[in-house]
Amino acid sequence: MIKLFRNIRKNLLNEGKTTKYFKYAVGEIVLVMIGILLALQVNDWNEIRKTKMFENEILYLIDQNLKIDSISLSIELSKTKEANMLTERLLDKISQKDYNDSLNIWMGKIISFERFKSQSSAFEVLKAKGIENISDKKLQLELITYYDENLFKLYESLNDVLNAFNSDWVPIIKTDFLDFKWTEYCIPIDSQTFFEKPSSIIQFKLYKDNRAGQMRKMESALAKIAEIRILINKDLK
Repeated sequence: MIKLFRNIRKNLLNEGKTTKYFKYAVGEIVLVMIGILLALQVNDWNEIRKTKMFENEILYLIDQNLKIDSISLSIELSKTKEANMLTERLLDKISQKDYNDSLNIWMGKIISFERFKSQSSAFEVLKAKGIENISDKKLQLELITYYDENLFKLYESLNDVLNAFNSDWVPIIKTDFLDFKWTEYCIPIDSQTFFEKPSSIIQFKLYKDNRAGQMRKMESALAKIAEIRILINKDLK
């Protein structure tokens, strides 16, 4: 093609058709520019297509991570609610001076807890690539809110429960309990002596408050997950 254009220009010059030569040269330049612009446009289309493919793929993976988070949090929330409900029942029984063996099983569930860890690998990939790869600005904000705010507050509340267990319950288990099995039972050396100590009642109440805080943070995280997954599903349709 280049050789053909060169021959045409050469013939025009040889024939002394200077005006036609310049018109032809200008036309040739215009054609070249149009070709370059088309090539750039095609390249832009390819980049947009690649960006959209990445967005769809990463949103799908984030949605799967959030689905796992939602299941894990829902299970732990259910256990936390049960623990607080059992704490209320236990305190009611103690106020009636009823120290039956059911309290030992309830304490096993009250004291024990699960360790939640968010599945955030897909979001970490997105952050490395750039959050701007998500075209929906509202979705960008919701993702940042969940991973950097909701989870931060949730981990704080989970650490409060963990620290309370290690600093408060472990010494009690060592000194006042005959036997202990995680999530199953706690058996005091002497139930009446243990439950009639004011410090034992205070300990149950404090731990219940910690678990209530954890419960609120889990509910907030679950609500945010639900909002994000709705936005993701709209984008993926």
